[in-house]
Amino acid sequence: MSVYFHNIDPVRFDPDADGLAYRHYNPEEVVMGKRMEDHLRFAICWWHNFAWQGGDPFGGQTFDRPWFGDTMDHAKLKADAAFEMFNILGAPYYCFHDADMRPEGADFAENTRNLEEMVDYLGQKMADGGPKLLWGTANLFSHRRFMSGAASNPDPDVFAFSAATVKTCMDATQKLGGENYVLWGGREGYETLLNTDLRRESEQMGQFLSKVVDYKHKIGFKGAILIEPKPQEPTKHQYDYDVATVYGFLKKYGLEEEVKLNLEQGHAILAGHSFEHEIAMATSLGLLGSIDMNRNDYQSGWDTDQFPNNVPEVALAYYEILKSGGFTTGGTNFDAKLRRQSLDPVDLIAAHVGGMDVCARGLKAAAAMLMDGGLENARAARYAGWDTAEAQAMLHNGTLDSITADVLAKGINPQPRSGQQEVLENLVNRFV
Repeated sequence: MSVYFHNIDPVRFDPDADGLAYRHYNPEEVVMGKRMEDHLRFAICWWHNFAWQGGDPFGGQTFDRPWFGDTMDHAKLKADAAFEMFNILGAPYYCFHDADMRPEGADFAENTRNLEEMVDYLGQKMADGGPKLLWGTANLFSHRRFMSGAASNPDPDVFAFSAATVKTCMDATQKLGGENYVLWGGREGYETLLNTDLRRESEQMGQFLSKVVDYKHKIGFKGAILIEPKPQEPTKHQYDYDVATVYGFLKKYGLEEEVKLNLEQGHAILAGHSFEHEIAMATSLGLLGSIDMNRNDYQSGWDTDQFPNNVPEVALAYYEILKSGGFTTGGTNFDAKLRRQSLDPVDLIAAHVGGMDVCARGLKAAAAMLMDGGLENARAARYAGWDTAEAQAMLHNGTLDSITADVLAKGINPQPRSGQQEVLENLVNRFV
């Protein structure tokens, strides 16, 4: 068993504590008829916390962890540390990529053996009281074989290797009782159109995803299949740019009823959107599955994956989630990483404690806004004209000829009405 966090006690809810404690996240507190833990469904990621070595585009490793290495012993030591941290935080869930928790083998067969051995190891830890699995996924972007994509790769052997890897990861997720399975197309995109056939690559991705859905039904996986949109980085043009782009792709291949979305705050910002926009778009299309909670540095043009610390932003995100009915199989995964100068074990704990408190504050503010009803009343009033029988008849049965005749006969001459944005912003500020 790891002793990496040996001097850190389990974190408890204690608003008056001096040291590490939750001051806002009380798992048992009831918000809108549901325990806070059941609303937020926090998950801790395997990759940034236990696999990332602290490098950035301009410098290498800064972290010194005893589990860094490429053997099964290192992988098990990493798992020991992970579950030790999960228990300190009292987190109900975790998430993984296959490459995070098993060493890279010489070929697919060895990768599979390593993965299966680690699944058994994690399964025992979960049986001994560890957290549940929110979702699993396959890393189809880090190894050099994926430099030109996975499903969209011009080499059919890479497509085959990727499909087989996803199968093993779906099997692993199923065995560990995972509640979702995520596909993140980290390199599904292109660097230059000079060597890219867009039609072929779209068709390959559509067929790949269809095979994933078919396999889900074959094995009786009850969780959701999730796609995680992301623009730009690392390729010049990512095919899964944002919610709207992914929805168009799903519609094209008839998968909009089979696949939902895992949305990340940092990715929304890179796409030029707010997080609440992406969540609202997904809920309007019936596609919200789960979220990755982090933030970007707005002074940097890339995905910095920092822990959340902006309560107003978080509150608006959870407002859209609560308004849609809340999570079902999804949850709040911290796809966030320490700054490369944060070297100590306690930094990992403190980062999550702070992030969980920010989310708890945001959730409570969102619930208060929703119960107050001011935003929804203002929204309903703005569109009230459309609720009349006459307006609905025009919308669904009118033609340009009939509408024009109506405008002339009634002398319709509309005047602008205030959108009252500042009034509504002031309303939000009362809660955050």
